[in-house]
Amino acid sequence: MSAHILLIEDDQNLTELVRYNLEQEGFRVTCEADGEEGLISASDENPDLILLDWMLPNLSGIEICRRLRRENTTKNIPIIMLTARSEETDRIRGLETGADDYITKPFSPKELIARINAILRRIRPALSGETLEYAGIVMDTASHKVSRDGTALHLGPTEYRMLKHFMENPGRVFSREQLLDSVWGNDIYVESRTVDVHIRRLRKALNIDQSPNIIRTVRSAGYALDKDI
Repeated sequence: MSAHILLIEDDQNLTELVRYNLEQEGFRVTCEADGEEGLISASDENPDLILLDWMLPNLSGIEICRRLRRENTTKNIPIIMLTARSEETDRIRGLETGADDYITKPFSPKELIARINAILRRIRPALSGETLEYAGIVMDTASHKVSRDGTALHLGPTEYRMLKHFMENPGRVFSREQLLDSVWGNDIYVESRTVDVHIRRLRKALNIDQSPNIIRTVRSAGYALDKDI
């Protein structure tokens, strides 16, 4: 599955340049020129990574970053700040606010893509190999075999897809609607409460031999794969 990048940038020429280069690399790209719309897109679409301009009208990139880090559904999405500010104090401020990386304008599209790929390899192991591992769970995506602490697990196809999605995004909170889109797809109508049924089945399959429950329920937000429950 191609990674989804949200670009929040008000410079139309730069937006088109970045979009073109990212799409050439196989990324799916959503663009927003307004900070408030960017916040809504981040919450609704749950991108894999956000490219965030510092100098946006009405709402600064720093404030957007701060708000994203406060919300359960967006607090773990990696953020790369794009800015013309090159002073060390500015870089430190951006990183302390919650940005994962910082790239100064003008920049090379190749450098930007390299930075994106470096972060995605770190937070989404599926992008760099056929095996996912988290908290003793090992998923071989080539053979579709799953084990926990060496014991084979037997998952239905929906539970397998759900676990794969969680393991590609450990610690991230997903709403029922986001899970429906990611696991079932946009073209299939399924009641949102169906997610709860499959979460229960997945928990039962994972909690063999009284293993700790690592599927966390976040009140009014959704679910997350989190070993630090």
